[in-house]
Amino acid sequence: MVAAVTDATFAEDVLKSTKPVLVDYWADWCTPCKQIAPIIEELDREYGDKITFLKLDTNDNPSTPMQYGIMSIPTLQLFVNGEVVQSLTGSKSKGAIVKALGEYL
Repeated sequence: MVAAVTDATFAEDVLKSTKPVLVDYWADWCTPCKQIAPIIEELDREYGDKITFLKLDTNDNPSTPMQYGIMSIPTLQLFVNGEVVQSLTGSKSKGAIVKALGEYL
């Protein structure tokens, strides 16, 4: 199961991580977020040894999405060494996400 990250744990869990981290920004009212969630779970099972997969509830944690300019959800951001290297907005297929993560898998 994909672990949750919060505003309070973001720096430690994401920015200081020694391996790439994919953050899934979501909310319980967001239908496309619910559609993408099983894909993220699947990717976590398949590639969790290479990339850490985390989800951030934007309702409960508004500071981090604001800081990173998240205007719509779902948004996926890949952090490497504390920097955003890839960002995907909207519902995406597994293939599109795997392609975007390509060099890190």
